[in-house]
Amino acid sequence: MSSPRGKNLAIFGLGAMGYSLLELAWRKRTHWTMALTGGACLVALCKVNQKMGKRKVLAKSLAGAGCITAVEFAVGCVVNKKLNMGVWDYSDKRFNLLGQICPLYTLYWFLLCIPLCPISQKLNQMK
Repeated sequence: MSSPRGKNLAIFGLGAMGYSLLELAWRKRTHWTMALTGGACLVALCKVNQKMGKRKVLAKSLAGAGCITAVEFAVGCVVNKKLNMGVWDYSDKRFNLLGQICPLYTLYWFLLCIPLCPISQKLNQMK
């Protein structure tokens, strides 16, 4: 990959595929918007981890969980609230915000980010 654009596209594709597979394993279904969201999140996680340099994995994972939660909220407001696609609904979860995000899933994103930190470091080192 000679250009940053090509590298980001490859990372996006990996995130799109990886998140779709994760959703299929977790919920037994997925949606094309989640593939796009997963791709965007992995690109963002790689950028966050790169900017955070040598910080501890837990700090990077916390930042990553915040990033994923922010993307999830933005996408949810468009896909679920504005376009009424009904991709997910956390209304039954405690402390949810508009049914789009909740602390439980932020915790899940944090836990997911722990193994993703070294993976994103390797992805950042790709040429």
